[in-house]
Amino acid sequence: MMYRLYREQQLNCDKETAWKFFSSPHNLAEITPKSMNFVVLSEGKDEPIFEGMEIDYKVSPVLGIPMGWKTIIRQVDEYKSFTDFQQKGPYQYWNHFHEFIPNEKGILMKDTVDYELPLGILGKIAHQLFVKEKLKSIFDYRYRILEDLFNRKTSLS
Repeated sequence: MMYRLYREQQLNCDKETAWKFFSSPHNLAEITPKSMNFVVLSEGKDEPIFEGMEIDYKVSPVLGIPMGWKTIIRQVDEYKSFTDFQQKGPYQYWNHFHEFIPNEKGILMKDTVDYELPLGILGKIAHQLFVKEKLKSIFDYRYRILEDLFNRKTSLS
């Protein structure tokens, strides 16, 4: 069964700043809960994102058990959007569309994740028991970190 997670967040920055941050795979570890033990294994820290770019990670999503995850960048529209697609990892299907929309306050960032779990009915049960909540908590954490990074109010006193 296909599921969808959708989030949006207003960021107080320009499109270049948002793009530079989100299009770097190495910043993903900064906005992922420490409990996930998320590590980017790929080289190319300063390499601009491009279609066909492959990114390897190590992550421990369940019970601290490490597993490999490889995504490929399938679509890039510079400063506007990009899509990462799981080539190898814990999901049957994972497609994450990142969108950046300029507005009077800065950038409206939208995340749309379409995903499917393996194992048929067992995957459906796992989704209801813990996967859905785990994904929600990861994106809640990400929201809080991004608020601190991009929207923190500074005192002028």
